Amino acid sequence: MTRSCMIVALLVSIAGCSETKPSAKPEPASIAGKPADPDASLPRTQRLALAKTNGTTGADKAVETAQAAVRANPTKDDAWIVLGRAWVRKARESADPGFYLNADACAAVVIERDADSKLALDLRGLVLLNNHQFEEARALALGVTARHPDDPMAWGTLSDACLEMGRYDEATDAAQKMVDLKPNLPSYSRASHLQWLRGDLVGARETVRRALDSGRAGKSDPEPGAWVLVQAAMMFWGEGDFEGAEAGFDKALERIGDYAPANVGKGRVAMARGDYRRAAELFERAYEVSPLVETAWLLGDARDAKGDAAGAAEAYALVEKEGRRADPRTYSLFLSTKNKSADEALALAREEYAAREDIVTEEALAWALHRSGRAEEAKASIVRARRLGTPDARLMYREGAIRIAAGEGAKGAKLVADALAKNAAFDATGAREAKALLAERVAAR
Repeated sequence: MTRSCMIVALLVSIAGCSETKPSAKPEPASIAGKPADPDASLPRTQRLALAKTNGTTGADKAVETAQAAVRANPTKDDAWIVLGRAWVRKARESADPGFYLNADACAAVVIERDADSKLALDLRGLVLLNNHQFEEARALALGVTARHPDDPMAWGTLSDACLEMGRYDEATDAAQKMVDLKPNLPSYSRASHLQWLRGDLVGARETVRRALDSGRAGKSDPEPGAWVLVQAAMMFWGEGDFEGAEAGFDKALERIGDYAPANVGKGRVAMARGDYRRAAELFERAYEVSPLVETAWLLGDARDAKGDAAGAAEAYALVEKEGRRADPRTYSLFLSTKNKSADEALALAREEYAAREDIVTEEALAWALHRSGRAEEAKASIVRARRLGTPDARLMYREGAIRIAAGEGAKGAKLVADALAKNAAFDATGAREAKALLAERVAAR
């Protein structure tokens, strides 16, 4: 078996908003005979669940099929849950969180009939998570698991909420309960990610293998499997194994053509190889499908690297236009990384940290403090961000840079060197800064 084949064998999948708004008033039939809206007399939740997607993707077709089933049997709770899950798929694939409102409408229809429906509450928990209502999601999941301890998805919601809140022991315990109840793609994916966060790369990869053995193909909804393939590929990326990473991204694209997270991953690989034109093309393709703030940032970096200053400025302008509203944590990191608006970066990071104390938010806070010249505060924050031993080169570099600024030159320089040794392409700006920091120390000897 070739190395690429081995990589592909390992990278197996484990197992997602602008609101589609109904009209404020039913549109009456026109004199010319335009038919009235057949859903106009329905309750608002049902109208929202049955709204048109106005798209042609596989996710749109799944929504339409599920809507037809609901119309055929509107009293069947399971049909509403299937429709809600189809809306979740639409939200995930489009990266438009508004579609979670449509999913939640499906949950509401069922909850109106059965306030303790496990499936409907699980669906609502997913909506809360994606609305960044982590406390509410955790509270809901705790209630469901107390009444229904055999509900694996409720344990998954609890694990996800605790993960975002920085409650890693709780997240791990909940993920393990989910695995024990139902060892499949969704449960193994959570377990693998938590193992990676704790620095257990061997264990994380073994859990991916277990996902392969679990036998869930994910043919009805390819997105969860494609997502996990991307996450598994990012493990290889993090170790500087760009061949292994690209193999995983390619496998994800076999499941969903033009899958944005996979194209972002391939763009990272192209950047690492110095193929900046190809990287820009991949990031552009991904942004067209899923216009995320981070993707616009990466697109700007790729255009800048290939000498397209105007194109880079255009992409960075998208980050500044959408970042504060759509993804304040990433926007804070962007401002800090680019050494822009230190006060705003710090304010955004602190606001995010009030809602979730996970290591990614802690990293954003630490870097904003560093750029603001608050070395000791930054050091305390980056130490918390690194408390799990996560094998991430960007985190290692930032701890090193912060320690150098705090007067711990030797320890900081080692961390910077280790970051570059792990993945010399961890971040376009950060990698340049890391090399410059080490060069400065050599010159100062």
